Amino acid sequence: MSLELTSDAFVNGQSIPAKYACTGTNVSPALTWNDPPAGTQSFALIMDDPDAPMGTWVHWVLYNISADARSLQEDLPVTGKNTDPKAIFVGKNSSGKIGYDGPCPPSGTHRYYFKLYALDTLISLLPGATKEQVLKEMDGHILAQGELMGTFSK
Repeated sequence: MSLELTSDAFVNGQSIPAKYACTGTNVSPALTWNDPPAGTQSFALIMDDPDAPMGTWVHWVLYNISADARSLQEDLPVTGKNTDPKAIFVGKNSSGKIGYDGPCPPSGTHRYYFKLYALDTLISLLPGATKEQVLKEMDGHILAQGELMGTFSK
């Protein structure tokens, strides 16, 4: 099964507005998705740029998104606290920071993939995990996935 991941900010395959990039206010775009398959316990989201000169650049890692969620708000806050059972765990991006790091290609037009995964488990990692750690924890637990791709150039 696949998830349909969309954004009011841009259409799949089209340009991401500067507001969501380093040349703008660098806030995360709002995202929405359809109902996941039965048995979904949580969602994970990874945004990366496979066109980066030094290899894939990770811009955003989110996990333990509530199974009840069907959207993420624009400019999603990063609290770093996890006392709330509905808290979203935020991972580390390639800049070494926790949170969203918008498009900022050094040259040319790059593709930015937002990948959403419906999982049959919660991820047991603490906040601040890397994409690689999250992917390892997700292995064998993906029920469905969806993708939204936008482009950006400075």
